[in-house]
Amino acid sequence: MIPILRMMKLNKDDDTVSLFTRIKQFLHVEPQTKDQLIEFLRDAQIRALIDAETLAMLEGSLAFSQLQVRDIMLPKKQMICLDQHAELSEVIHIVTHSGHSRFPVTGESKDEVIGILHAKDLLRFQASESTTFDITDIVRRASIIPESKRLDALLKDFKTNRNHMAIVVDEYGCVSGFVTLEDIIEQIVGDIADEFDIDEEAYVKAHGDAHYIIKAHMPIDEFNEQLATHFSDGNYDTIGGIVMANFGHLPKSGETITIDGLEFIIISADARRINLIECFDRRAKLVEPKQTPATT
Repeated sequence: MIPILRMMKLNKDDDTVSLFTRIKQFLHVEPQTKDQLIEFLRDAQIRALIDAETLAMLEGSLAFSQLQVRDIMLPKKQMICLDQHAELSEVIHIVTHSGHSRFPVTGESKDEVIGILHAKDLLRFQASESTTFDITDIVRRASIIPESKRLDALLKDFKTNRNHMAIVVDEYGCVSGFVTLEDIIEQIVGDIADEFDIDEEAYVKAHGDAHYIIKAHMPIDEFNEQLATHFSDGNYDTIGGIVMANFGHLPKSGETITIDGLEFIIISADARRINLIECFDRRAKLVEPKQTPATT
């Protein structure tokens, strides 16, 4: 029995030595440039020394230090902001329907960012009997950064200051967009999907039998087909056009309207158009059950 165990151990050691020998032979040429290193890593993936996902992360890490904030920031038009004078009910409505956890609080315009509101800071007001609410009392300092800031430096700042969002400004000091910690991490590990993300090829994402997240530029005929509706495409091409026409104005984030038993809530809109809509199908509630005549 002992010689057999010893033989098994020797075989295992031989396999380990063989693996290290192969890796050592593969590494005998040291890359001199970043391009050579990338080719080296791709060759390693072809030889099955690393998998494709690891290769993608390594390549993302190498490219990461060369990127600037302007390369990945989200534009100002996609910022869901809260007005500094907003009532508590309005703030809670926008927060609960947006799918985000941090919100820039602005003054007269989106260029006047007063601070960042964390959704969790609203919890104490939910249970409070106090009717006084001033959003400026709970906002946190906003991190303002230039478009030219490198991502590796921003990531270091995020880690040091424990921030998860920064407001990006251009050379004139005007807000041009924003960037989050998730945006930075995605440059290394790839896209991180959440419940409000919709595939690029899709217009709608279902969250149950009667709850949908919809891109506003979804064609009306496709919307009718998927939700069994009968909206006319005579005057408008998209469901966003139908919703805006029924509002009678360009709605802001958080505004709600009901059309033919469908409740539409604006998740994202800018100065020109609606971008993202949340939809609840209330039509089943409109059908009253038939009453059976009472018998005597």
